[in-house]
Amino acid sequence: MTLLEQMGNAWRIQELRRKLLITLGLLALCRVGAFIPLPGVDIAGLQAQMAADADGLGVLGLLNMFSGGALEQGAIFGLGIMPFITAQIIFQLLGSVIPSLEKLRKEGAAGYRKLNQYTRLSTLFVCFLQGTIILRALMGADAVGSEIIDPALRETWLGVFQFVITGATLMTAGTMFLMWLGEQIDQHGIGNGVSLIIMVSIITRLPAGITELTMRIRMDDTPQNAMLKVGLLIGLFVAVVIAIVFVTLGERRIPVQQQKHVRGPKVYGGQKHYLPLRVNTAGVMPIIFAAVLLQFPQMIASSARRQAARGGIWYRFFVWMEEAFGPTGTDISLTYVVVYALLIFFFCYFWTAVVFNPRDMSENLQNHGSFIPGIRPGRRTSNYLEAIMNRVTLAGAFFLVFIALLPTLVMAGLGGVGWGLAGLLGGTSILIVVGVTLDLVRQINDHLEMRRYSGFGAGAGGRRRSRRR
Repeated sequence: MTLLEQMGNAWRIQELRRKLLITLGLLALCRVGAFIPLPGVDIAGLQAQMAADADGLGVLGLLNMFSGGALEQGAIFGLGIMPFITAQIIFQLLGSVIPSLEKLRKEGAAGYRKLNQYTRLSTLFVCFLQGTIILRALMGADAVGSEIIDPALRETWLGVFQFVITGATLMTAGTMFLMWLGEQIDQHGIGNGVSLIIMVSIITRLPAGITELTMRIRMDDTPQNAMLKVGLLIGLFVAVVIAIVFVTLGERRIPVQQQKHVRGPKVYGGQKHYLPLRVNTAGVMPIIFAAVLLQFPQMIASSARRQAARGGIWYRFFVWMEEAFGPTGTDISLTYVVVYALLIFFFCYFWTAVVFNPRDMSENLQNHGSFIPGIRPGRRTSNYLEAIMNRVTLAGAFFLVFIALLPTLVMAGLGGVGWGLAGLLGGTSILIVVGVTLDLVRQINDHLEMRRYSGFGAGAGGRRRSRRR
């Protein structure tokens, strides 16, 4: 069955068609707020400052990528949905160390509703704090000689207070509205709403990246070199997507045997099944944590350098620190590469330990009358699962390091490629896009197969006719 026929099947199902239209409509609404500017912001000056922010590799560039370019537009959706993700991560980590939160997670639907309420309230605080810091930083950003904020607002403390509070409130309202749209997609649409909003924000940066590449190639390269670069980028993109799909779906299957139970003349149980351990259990979280954490040395060094005496030993130290932890696309610091890789490895194992508990897994197997052949139940099963998971996580960590460093390597190896396009070839962007797409396709397949249609990816031999239209 061809892809067009499978898409036609998805469109014939009334419920699925309604969900798809609602999802597309709400995602289109998410882009409206990306073009509503905050009062008092000079968009041209802000865009110039963003362009000078280490070619988009700094803190503002990272936030701008996840907001779909809304930050460089000075829009009310400038924070994007990332404060909500940050609050979720915080509660995920706290749930492993605070007994009361861990107890709520084990209470089922009621506990999750309470945790979601706490997460929403925390998002308000994170949004306002983050918006205040960004707006206050923009008021002092004069690196490119442009006035980002209306000069009249800087003259009095009342003007500064009014701009920061008003802007932070509007940006907080924008993020809360995006969070509400994500919940509406979860309830009435298809797919994970928050993940889809992030994916759309990332994809909307693709035209800007292609435009930037075209302009740079026309200025610096001959037609032959331009065609070669474009061909290499297309081939690299396809290879990276295939590798990410392979690793994302990859799993180590542990054989599990169910015990037999004899009741009268009948024998129950005895079935064989598998316990799947994902290669990349941590997903994209290690890269996000490492990237955010590496921004702090750069920010501290940049601020301290301005206060130190020019030419002194502390000045030279802060300059080195800023260059080491603030790489550009053409100058890769070995310190940055090593520290970035080590942080990704650390957070891979840390996040895997948070979401995967071999002791609980061993107890669940024992409680359900199952065991791993050749391994005694209890502590030995727990140790065996932990050893297997450590080896599997090692392979996933190496892959994440390669994907995280790929944009920087592309920018260094292919002149004329900016962060807007290189970021789509690796790092958090491509992992999120591929992961969300796979999840969306899986949910559409569930709807199709439930109504006896073949899902996406099924061949001609797997074709099934619908018994009801």
